[in-house]
Amino acid sequence: MNIQAMILQVRNERMITDQEQQEYYRAFAKKNAAYEGVFYAGIKTTGIFCRPTCPARKAKSENCEFFKSTQDALLAGYRQCKRCQPLSFPSKTSNLVKRLIDAVEAEPDKRWKDADFRALSVDASTVRRHFKKRFGMTFVAYARARRMGLALKQIRNGSSVIEAQLDSGYESDSGFRDAFSRIMGDLPSAKTHRILKAEWLDTPLGPMIAIADDAALYLLEFVDRRGLEREVERLRKRQNAAVIPGRTEITHSIERELAAYFSGALRQFKTPLAFTGSDFQKSVWVALGKIPYGTTCSYTELARSLGKASAARAVATANGANQLAIIVPCHRVVNMNGQLGGYGGGLARKKWLIDLEST
Repeated sequence: MNIQAMILQVRNERMITDQEQQEYYRAFAKKNAAYEGVFYAGIKTTGIFCRPTCPARKAKSENCEFFKSTQDALLAGYRQCKRCQPLSFPSKTSNLVKRLIDAVEAEPDKRWKDADFRALSVDASTVRRHFKKRFGMTFVAYARARRMGLALKQIRNGSSVIEAQLDSGYESDSGFRDAFSRIMGDLPSAKTHRILKAEWLDTPLGPMIAIADDAALYLLEFVDRRGLEREVERLRKRQNAAVIPGRTEITHSIERELAAYFSGALRQFKTPLAFTGSDFQKSVWVALGKIPYGTTCSYTELARSLGKASAARAVATANGANQLAIIVPCHRVVNMNGQLGGYGGGLARKKWLIDLEST
């Protein structure tokens, strides 16, 4: 088979239907982040291909064609867009962000002012925009959270609250406690305080947040999931824990396993998990973990497997409350009629995951 025939075969195997063409163009026009990794848009007039969230002005529908992988787009003769860089992760950390994170680590107790940004020859508004895009918080909020994290560590190691307060730059006790409560969820005390660490993980389907301690993974969600803040809040309250930026061995473990999963090389996750929910919810999540890779089942079938055939709706609700996306495979549950049903990360991602596991 010659090269041209091979390219034609690949394109036929990955053919985009007319319905998908329309769906993808709507998502492309709206810069819908839920479609990151699901498709790539080839722009016929320029010869480039883009990710769904490309900030460039969108071409007309008739000048776009869509691909399910970067390889397909490259084989079709397109080159990557220099603005959205589809061959890189969607939220790859910029050099500016890296530079400022290093600056925070060099002086974690520093309280940043506009003059500090000018000294680094950067604009404060640019810094705010870059951090908001990368972490969902401003640089000042990031630096404050880092100071608070160190203060919490001091308290846990036996320092008094007043020492931690002063070291983190707060002269007012009430100001320190209010800031701590707003960022970490609970007021500090001299008693042992449980810590969960949150880390941003880049994946082919968009960035995810992983929250773990040294023993288990508690949460894994796409950062654009609606209601994520409430999920984190519930987790903090149920575990009576503070959530601070940081990595653990569990984070490293799930990052490695996710990379293998997305490459098609892993079917069974081994990272230890911690379920936070009611006994019924936990039983549903355990049952979800037993759905074989590459298969799907209905909510009714899942309910029957639990011996609760009449509780399909309750099972669906528990399924939606799953806080461990992909790892606890709620994406494998579909409607009785074969339609996808719901998914917290978006139906495009659900279809992508099912397609990945079926190949």
